[in-house]
Amino acid sequence: MGSLVTSTPPAKSAHPRRGGRRPVFGGIDLGTNNCRMLLGTPAPDGFHVLDSFSRVVRLGEGLYETGRLSPVAMDRAIASLRICAERAQRWAEGLGAGAGGVRLRAIATEACRQAENGAEFIAAARAATGLPLEIINAREEAELAVESCAPLIGKAVRRALLFDIGGGSTEIAWVRVQPGEAPVLIGYLSLPIGVVTLSERCATSCYSPAGFSRLVDDIAAMLRPFEAVHRIGEEIRRGGVQMLGTSGTVTTLAGVSLKLDRYRRGLVDGVALNRQAVDAALAEARALGRDGLSRHPCIGAERVDFVLPGCAIFAAIHELWQVPELIVADRGLREGMLMRLIRATPHIHRRSYHA
Repeated sequence: MGSLVTSTPPAKSAHPRRGGRRPVFGGIDLGTNNCRMLLGTPAPDGFHVLDSFSRVVRLGEGLYETGRLSPVAMDRAIASLRICAERAQRWAEGLGAGAGGVRLRAIATEACRQAENGAEFIAAARAATGLPLEIINAREEAELAVESCAPLIGKAVRRALLFDIGGGSTEIAWVRVQPGEAPVLIGYLSLPIGVVTLSERCATSCYSPAGFSRLVDDIAAMLRPFEAVHRIGEEIRRGGVQMLGTSGTVTTLAGVSLKLDRYRRGLVDGVALNRQAVDAALAEARALGRDGLSRHPCIGAERVDFVLPGCAIFAAIHELWQVPELIVADRGLREGMLMRLIRATPHIHRRSYHA
């Protein structure tokens, strides 16, 4: 089973000369809440991280009310995309003319899919940054999440149920697993709710027991048609089904469960939490309240408003599909893009890029 081989990035991006003439790949993910970039070079068991970037841009701020991306939100996103473009350009310049530069893909997701002016923003961002930014559909978003998490799928697994709780949407992927082959997407569901949209709609109600329970029930009702089609509960009872979660919500809950004094990716990515540990983490997050969550070392004031809305989405998934344990993944669309780009490039060693 493969794994991501990563180096810890320094506070500033690594010097381009470290790339030498190795091919360098990049993935930029512009979501409803965050702008993220990852640059890496192939390694036998995945890739080495050369540079990474993440910034809260709140692109979807106010989208639920207006149906449009606001000028200030678009400006924030473009400013972060410029940083990504500049850092990728520094690597390209350091590679030498014969190295082919940085092979990069840049995607936008739910906020741009929903917004009336999403295509207008994409055109403006391309013109301002030179990045090949494109809006992807929900199916490809689910596929990229599966791609990134494939190395965490166990060898004895028949099926995998993966969820990605984003800022503006939640993707559910139902996956067939066969030994020696890449996982195959059987079905997917994209719910038009995420931590940003829920925080704007019902942030205060999440903090009351009754309000939280109503929200969980409403979300579970949105999941049941997918369950009726794929009979996932029946497959879980037969055994051999693994659940994987990739989102800030589940990595935060893992940090709470592990009692971390600060968030550490190496301790969270790939950790297995049984149902008792998950239930305890959910209960602790709800008991902390807004003030306690803002002081928690794995959360902080910038993310506090998104924690309980994300917990409500996760609680609905957790209650409807009762698998014995959850595999927590601190990886996402950026890693999926890099793996695809690497695999699609001739003459690159491809061992262990999927489970």
